[in-house]
Amino acid sequence: MGDITGYLIVGGVAAVVTFVLTPFVARFATRIGWVVEPDARRVHTVTTPDVGGIAMMGGVLAAILVAWPMGQFDALFSNNSETGGLVLAALMIFGVGLVDDVRDISAPAKVAGTVVAGMILVWAGVTMFYFRVPFLDVFVLSNDWAPLVTVLWLLGMTNAINLIDGLDGLAAGIVAIASGAFFVYSTHLADIGKLPEPNLGPMLSIITLGICLGFLPHNFNPAKIFMGDSGSFLLGLLMATSTSVVGGRMDPSTQSYSGQSYFFYAPLVIPLVILGVPIFDVIFAIVRRASKRQSFAEADKGHLHHRLINLGHGQRRSVLILWAWTALLSGLVLYFVFAEAGRRLVVFVLAAVGLALYTALHPEVRRRRP
Repeated sequence: MGDITGYLIVGGVAAVVTFVLTPFVARFATRIGWVVEPDARRVHTVTTPDVGGIAMMGGVLAAILVAWPMGQFDALFSNNSETGGLVLAALMIFGVGLVDDVRDISAPAKVAGTVVAGMILVWAGVTMFYFRVPFLDVFVLSNDWAPLVTVLWLLGMTNAINLIDGLDGLAAGIVAIASGAFFVYSTHLADIGKLPEPNLGPMLSIITLGICLGFLPHNFNPAKIFMGDSGSFLLGLLMATSTSVVGGRMDPSTQSYSGQSYFFYAPLVIPLVILGVPIFDVIFAIVRRASKRQSFAEADKGHLHHRLINLGHGQRRSVLILWAWTALLSGLVLYFVFAEAGRRLVVFVLAAVGLALYTALHPEVRRRRP
């Protein structure tokens, strides 16, 4: 379904529309006061508009409208409720985030809105069919379990992206790398006949990559605009949906090929590894706040990016370090997808050691220690 040229056109439209819309959104938000002021828990020092998700939502809608009349994507639009359901769920979760950006709503209200978006996906049939538990088994999800798994997956992804969105360009860059890697993975599965068709995964991945690339020039340090919860929730939904309809729909009986039993677990493992930085940050935040008996909804400055800054790395270097870790994890995953494990794996080990040493022993860090 579709070829690379068609996907690139759709992703390019998402990038261009997001890039063009963002300055207009920033000016509009500044004029009506949709901005955030510097405070003790934020690292920015100037008043900044925080509703960049509006431009990102525009990029998503424009890309889908362009894909609709393209013959190669007919299977996703003709007699298929999934694309329409995805759009409704995206508008729902974007709306929840936008309200929170403008007037602040409670954590339970945000969770309730995310659950509603998840139920829209379930209603439209955008769910996993299988769920793999490492070292146990593959479970076929019944109609009773599919809604719960879909909502939990969505809650996990949206919170992971939301928590990592603490420095200029950090979340957009990490999601761009992750969605690009997942696009390569999902189209490879389609090429070798392992991905059940029609499947939204590849198109959603390239659209996600596009809106992130379109937004990044305006969001990288010093940021002219933040994506806000409207943007981070939208990215979380797009990543949750693309990973679930790819990893959760591969027939367990066809997982292993070319002697690689790795693919039995790959559908579950790959999105988790690719998004390793934000997912680790979520786990670390839960443990940290539970140990302090602190509410999970209460913001703090103990995230990975804050710790890098405290080590002595500036905002830009901290962002680039976390981008590099995401790229390294994504490259490792794709290496296993396209090549047999062998001596070249040592390249990733050396790269990880080098990146860890750079993170811990950079001259700025050593100067800060005394």
